[in-house]
Amino acid sequence: MADQEKNKRASLRDVPSIDSLLRTDAARELRELVGVRRLTNIARSVTAEIRALVRNQEFPAENGNHQEALLAEAVRRMEANARREGQSGIKAVINATGVVLHTNLGRAPLSTAARTAIDEAARYCSVEYDLESGSRGGRAARVESLLRDLTGAEDALVVNNCAAAALLILTVLAGDGETIVSRGELVEIGGDFRVPDVMASSGTRMIEVGTTNRTHLHDYQRVINSNTRLIMRVHPSNYRIVGFASAPARSELVTLAHEAGLLLYEDAGSGQLSDLRKYGVIDEPIVREIIETGVDVTSFSGDKLLGSVQAGLIVGTHAIVSRLRKHPLYRALRSDKIRLAALEATLVSHQKDLAQSEVPVIQMLSLTSEELRQRAQNIVDALSSSSFQIELLDGESALGGGAGPTSTFPAPLIAITHSAKSAQDIEHQLRNASPSIISRISEGKVLLDLRTVFEDQLPALITALKNL
Repeated sequence: MADQEKNKRASLRDVPSIDSLLRTDAARELRELVGVRRLTNIARSVTAEIRALVRNQEFPAENGNHQEALLAEAVRRMEANARREGQSGIKAVINATGVVLHTNLGRAPLSTAARTAIDEAARYCSVEYDLESGSRGGRAARVESLLRDLTGAEDALVVNNCAAAALLILTVLAGDGETIVSRGELVEIGGDFRVPDVMASSGTRMIEVGTTNRTHLHDYQRVINSNTRLIMRVHPSNYRIVGFASAPARSELVTLAHEAGLLLYEDAGSGQLSDLRKYGVIDEPIVREIIETGVDVTSFSGDKLLGSVQAGLIVGTHAIVSRLRKHPLYRALRSDKIRLAALEATLVSHQKDLAQSEVPVIQMLSLTSEELRQRAQNIVDALSSSSFQIELLDGESALGGGAGPTSTFPAPLIAITHSAKSAQDIEHQLRNASPSIISRISEGKVLLDLRTVFEDQLPALITALKNL
């Protein structure tokens, strides 16, 4: 027993110090990756782990030079921890999933013009400065002007996301009263945006009407009273109720609201600036048509079908938007210069009718199955000598981002299998390539959809596939 304790104490003395660990060649290489301070903390954590292993006799002391073995294990753990941290955070990836608005991958990729605008705004810029007069200018004046022109609304406002837009509108217009909404529109999107929660936060009292699948105009009529401030219409972005279902038309709610002296607010979700049905996008509202119907105020996303950065875009009557702009909550929710710069550049592309050639989301949606098949075939041909089984399958891309759940986009898929590797192993290797390639797995095959792969990324994709 005494010998065991003696060996145990000797092993603990062999645990490398933090200083000795930081003097290794590996540590010198890792300093540039995570910095000296962070690497020191990692080394401290690793030595504590090694000490615990030895204390619990979980590290074999009898195999070779114990001191060298402990140092080697400590270096291995330090490298793994540092490299894992180096890979965390926001990194560029190749989206080969075919999901155009992939929420986990940042939704809409930005146009060249938007990325240039971000770079120009990153230093000093005229975000609140009128270059003509040399005096203070209106924040987001150009963006608001573009939104008015593109939607036909009297006025516009930009906040940092759609939840913020809903919160601001409900707080200002109905925070002291009741808001009527159909039970079939009490949606949750991605677990972060729940209509009832946003309504509760605004202070308005939510009045549910109708049932999940059917709501009638008289359901709204019978609950209107002196405390009613707003009727809210919510586009069910990421789901649809089909079959025995009905809801009042937008025009019917406009008439009802205005006859009762109320306002109608529509949360349009993704919101299209132009009709994208020719590309396969169905059942998504066009913002200009909402305004033309007489809806008083509408909110929609900037980073979905518009194809720009995350933003909550509000358009409506001048009187309502002025109330929103003057409220203290707007100050907390307004957008920064980077967001506004990218949004402005994207809106200019829409205004010039150049979205199909300049805005990536619209470009991707406009790609035909034949165009994608040619790209895919070129990759298959380039990998003809691979030991992997590579074939083309008929499939579909997805819109994603809580938009167009019933929209379909036919696309050929590159399917990859291997006799000795599982689909999970292949997917893992692609995901850990540089840059990371994000794919999907179906029926034991790794699938690559080129709709969401930029042309300048194709060489890197082919290289990664060759290196499998």
